Amino acid sequence: EMLARKKFELDSAAILKIEAERKIVQAEVSSLQEERNSKSKSIGMLKAKGEDIAPVLKEVDGLKAKMQDAEGKMKALEEQLEEMLLEVPNTPHSDVPSGADEADNVEVLKWGDIPKFDFEVKDHVDIGAGLNGMDFAMASKITGARFVTLQGQVAALHRAL
Repeated sequence: EMLARKKFELDSAAILKIEAERKIVQAEVSSLQEERNSKSKSIGMLKAKGEDIAPVLKEVDGLKAKMQDAEGKMKALEEQLEEMLLEVPNTPHSDVPSGADEADNVEVLKWGDIPKFDFEVKDHVDIGAGLNGMDFAMASKITGARFVTLQGQVAALHRAL
């Protein structure tokens, strides 16, 4: 319900499916690693007895290749799962009113007196653009809406703060 307020639909079935696949592959990796370790120990025993270790070395190499393949699958599944989970937004607090956009925001508190000026008040966007220090058009091409690139003195001021 809280995610629906953010207009987000969680595909929990897809997340659970990927997690189940990941667990299976993880068990496979663990099993292969166990088998490889046991074969590697047997190499030492065979050497001590003076027996031929070539067939066992070949098996260990085969297990190593299978293990790397399985680890690659597991890493891909983990990345896919992380990507899906990073898309899930934070849930709003229960006291936060629902709204379609920022126009539906509720003013909770005003503090102090609003000063009166004898000149036209400009917001930071107009001031920054007037100083050629804020470029919203360039930022929207790079990252999307609601970002800005800072240049010149405005960038220096920002870094100084």
